[in-house]
Amino acid sequence: MSKVPDLTKRLLLGRALSSSQQHEQLLKKRIALPIFASDALSSVAYAPQEILLALGAGGLVMYHYTPWVAAAVVVILLTVVASYRQNVRAYQSGGGDFEVATTNLGDNWGVVVASALLVDYVMTVAVSVSSGVENLGALLKFMQPHEVVVAIGIVVLLTLGNLRGLKEAGVAFAIPTYLFMFAVFSMLAWGLVRLVAGTDLEAETAHFEVRGDETDLAGFALVFLLLRAFSSGCAALTGVEAISNGVPAFRKPKGENAATTLLALGLVAMTLFGGVTAFAYITDAKFAEPDQGSHLVDPSTGKAVTDADPVIAQVAHTVFSNFTPGFALVTAMTALILFLAANTAFNGFPVLGSVLAQNRYLPRQLHTRGDRLAYSNGIIILATMAGLLIYAYDASVSRLIPLYTVGVFVSFTVSQVGMVRHWNRLLATEEDAAQRRRMKSSRGINAFGATLTGIVLVVVLITKFALGAYIVCIAMPLLFLLMKAIRRHYDRIAEELVPSGEDVALPARNHGIVLVSKIHKPTLRALAYARATRPSTLEAVTVAVDAEESRRLQEEWDALDIPVPLKILDSPYREITRPVLAYVKNVRRRSPRDVVTVFIPEYVVGHWWEQLLHNQSALRLKGRLLFQPGVMVTSVAWQLQSSDRLKGRVEPPGPGSSRRPPRTGTPPGAGSVSDRD
Repeated sequence: MSKVPDLTKRLLLGRALSSSQQHEQLLKKRIALPIFASDALSSVAYAPQEILLALGAGGLVMYHYTPWVAAAVVVILLTVVASYRQNVRAYQSGGGDFEVATTNLGDNWGVVVASALLVDYVMTVAVSVSSGVENLGALLKFMQPHEVVVAIGIVVLLTLGNLRGLKEAGVAFAIPTYLFMFAVFSMLAWGLVRLVAGTDLEAETAHFEVRGDETDLAGFALVFLLLRAFSSGCAALTGVEAISNGVPAFRKPKGENAATTLLALGLVAMTLFGGVTAFAYITDAKFAEPDQGSHLVDPSTGKAVTDADPVIAQVAHTVFSNFTPGFALVTAMTALILFLAANTAFNGFPVLGSVLAQNRYLPRQLHTRGDRLAYSNGIIILATMAGLLIYAYDASVSRLIPLYTVGVFVSFTVSQVGMVRHWNRLLATEEDAAQRRRMKSSRGINAFGATLTGIVLVVVLITKFALGAYIVCIAMPLLFLLMKAIRRHYDRIAEELVPSGEDVALPARNHGIVLVSKIHKPTLRALAYARATRPSTLEAVTVAVDAEESRRLQEEWDALDIPVPLKILDSPYREITRPVLAYVKNVRRRSPRDVVTVFIPEYVVGHWWEQLLHNQSALRLKGRLLFQPGVMVTSVAWQLQSSDRLKGRVEPPGPGSSRRPPRTGTPPGAGSVSDRD
């Protein structure tokens, strides 16, 4: 059936949406929170665990620093939230950190931020989905040997959900996100009740020993290990920037609604992260990975323990030791929120890609909306890159985490520096005293944020470089160079296509050439169409591959009294393309102001395999003729009966059918991509 692909697409993605329905996809705050906050909230599942993992390299004694490391992470989290509340109010187009950096620091800094964010979005999907599979394995042990396959399957499901459109994906993701919040808050509340009641809460790993590869730490080595644990815990901050890229998805007033959602995100993330870390410390939960320099050992047997559950699962098991459904709820919701956390990147990456394409730093295909009003190409690229990372790293969170946070802290720092310059520029012209006070307050918040995130960036680079961050340090410059090269290409093409005086001059003459292989209906239609265009001269051209066949063609041509002369080109080596090209060049060479129009009869077929059996010579000729200056190529279609099956079929929208409109106020030539580029 010809409609099978379309029917499959509709079943998977839903009915197509018209552009007039785009406003229906805007989000209320209660839906926007789970969509954009799921990444930051889900970090509760792995950020406390990463702190313990890093500290474990120094042995069990280093666990005493856990509260201090967690407190430092909370300070950074609140600082970033406060800083980004200024961003979303000032910049609401969806460009986020890229727009802030470009506007205030210049194009190069904007591209630096963009490369950092693109890498970080891919890492968000890979880490979140891998951690989700790891937590799900704590509940469903049979899944553990198949973590890579399960993780890639989850990425595919998320891709389909986002291709259906933002609103439907948001409603689907809101309920699990709120259930996760309810489950963890319930766990923390019940744990407090049990502690107040005098219950001794001990994790299942409480009696195990943590042995680190680095012992007798003091001085610089101690500080370095603490900084590494801090940088690992800063994974809790990833996802905060997603709201600044998703401001266009909010209902009006967009800036205030985004700022309110961001504040709610910060408060909830701080409470969940702090609560889970505190209970991990109180219950004496332990976690280790030999790859990260720590080992979990059962002192009763002296054997290494390699199958310890994730930290949040250990806390849930301890708190709900007298209520198994509670443990199952927390574990299941944690796994689900981690799967859905990747949705933050699925919302942020395509929008950022669209903005970059609009500014000619990425291919224009990323600027295109699908028929469900989602940036389909960006979604598919993100899913592909994340899937490759999951496969390459065997869905191992401990191996992926060192690649994390570098990109996001680059964007944090550059963005906040850009916001300081933004407020300085406005203060230079603002005379209202109340407005100046508000701007100075915002500038102070952004300046403090820039300083703090800059320090964290240096810490992350130093402590994570050898563990895998060097890969990101290579990927980001490569992306930067690629985007600059794409921009140069588009700029060069735009400059080349600027109209000049001679471009509108009419050709002196138009020489028409109809390519002929034999006399049949397609040839006669091409001749009739060529005559209707009234060229200055018109002739039919064939190539004499076989002398006898060419002689019969000439006799048949003369017998039909066709009013167009037939030119037979000699081809002693039985080639077709080269003699035609040589003849066309010769005709074109007679006068630079002349043009040559080559009419090529082509079959229109209804099956893909028929295309392999027809039109091959025509395609080769067309491909070569298109590179000849002053030569126009016209395909004259002849529909075979098999093509009738496709008549009346509704064609799916192709690349460029729907694009992000240029931002209002963008001056001509400022880099936006028009619908006619």
